[in-house]
Amino acid sequence: MAFALVTGGTAGIGAEFARQLAAAGNDLVLVARSEERLERMADELRAAGRRVEILPADLAVRADVDRVAARLRSEVDPVDILINNAGFGIHSKLVGGDVAVLDEAFEVMLRAVAVLAGAAAESMRARGRGRILNVSSTAGFVTMGAYSAIKAWVTNYTESLANELRGTGVTVTALCPGWVHTEFHDRAGIRKSSIPDPLWLDAEPLVRSALRDLDRGRVISIPSVRYKVLIWFARHLPRGAVRSISRAISSSRRDTVSP
Repeated sequence: MAFALVTGGTAGIGAEFARQLAAAGNDLVLVARSEERLERMADELRAAGRRVEILPADLAVRADVDRVAARLRSEVDPVDILINNAGFGIHSKLVGGDVAVLDEAFEVMLRAVAVLAGAAAESMRARGRGRILNVSSTAGFVTMGAYSAIKAWVTNYTESLANELRGTGVTVTALCPGWVHTEFHDRAGIRKSSIPDPLWLDAEPLVRSALRDLDRGRVISIPSVRYKVLIWFARHLPRGAVRSISRAISSSRRDTVSP
């Protein structure tokens, strides 16, 4: 089977991707900031019989991103699946907010996504096969601040890259989940009680659905019927209506961030 590289592969959706990819027979390259957490996750997957490399890296640091990109370009144990998952929630306002927070978000969730996907695509295209999945968000279809804007870029970038790679044997998928039960929300300081129960998703079925879409070469993956319906409306309503709904949601959850 293939080698799969997962960024943010020690927690939340990333850890679930690592487990399901390993269960499907893939070997892993795990990327995250904490070497200790990487070792624990690697031990779990090795116990299941998989080969696992760990690559400690902070994707806000360009030299670290370059090291991960070099691994993606390597023809030794080539990577045929990239899961571009690393990210975090943002509280910073667009006006008068902390520019340092935005700088880090741009490095991790814009620049690193593009650099790593580009490196993977270059290597995969030369071999005539490969799959890239960029974790975006349903937040990218609405207008709820910096996180929405960043994820809108990730989705559009993914579609553009899919166009560029069409016919090469390399597919690109944007995963657009809604609210997911992971530690992401605790780290971001999100008040979970403000989010209606029907909007929560579990990581295991979400990742299973995403990998199914990845195998099918689907460019946009929106897990669950409920979110497919909600995002259909978000994509077809007048933009003024989307902005109005986004303002109402933001107003009711001033101490939360988008999924």
